[in-house]
Amino acid sequence: MNLTAVYVRSGAWIAAWIEEIPGVNTQGATLEEARANLRDALALMLEDQRADSEAALADQTVIERELLPVVFS
Repeated sequence: MNLTAVYVRSGAWIAAWIEEIPGVNTQGATLEEARANLRDALALMLEDQRADSEAALADQTVIERELLPVVFS
């Protein structure tokens, strides 16, 4: 699975976001910095989402948990 990163010049900054995942956005002074910041923002969002899910499952009986490969044709 590949995600689409968008980079737009915004004054002195480069704004960046991932089209497929609302809320994952950042900025950087250079394209390289914006790209690195975007990877960090995605990682933080996924970590936070996992923590929220773990908390919501605290009183549930989880039958199974597995990695789900995602491939689009």
